[in-house]
Amino acid sequence: MACFERMRDVLSEPISPEIIRQRTAAGWRMVAIEWRRELPDSEHPPERGFSDDIPYGLRISDDCQRLEVDPHENRVLLLLMDLLVQDFSYSSIVSDLNEKGFRTREGKPWSRVAVFNMMPRLIEVGPRLFASEEWEKRRSKITQARAPE
Repeated sequence: MACFERMRDVLSEPISPEIIRQRTAAGWRMVAIEWRRELPDSEHPPERGFSDDIPYGLRISDDCQRLEVDPHENRVLLLLMDLLVQDFSYSSIVSDLNEKGFRTREGKPWSRVAVFNMMPRLIEVGPRLFASEEWEKRRSKITQARAPE
């Protein structure tokens, strides 16, 4: 799997074509442009500090510069994936999560709808989960449990 490095330039003046040429020549590819403006007095700031939700399983790092894996939510993702691979029903997954004391990010008990809404996120993190050491341990346990004696 390809690994990517990211860099953020903080600008104090408009970006020049020369900077873009230098970065491109060094192998960098522009992937986003972030815009900022001072709000006029007639506009009110949005209620939330972020315009997008932070993906489940991630949190803002202590230095507030990046997202990092949230260990608690990552355990939930691993358990969800584990139970889905074992072909558990949504109802069984909900029961297991709630019995083990896991709650949604909002602090509510899990429901079938909440588990269903996690499917796109599981698809996103699946490759990372399947490549982890924790998944290898879980897979070994599953394989041993299913092996005929």
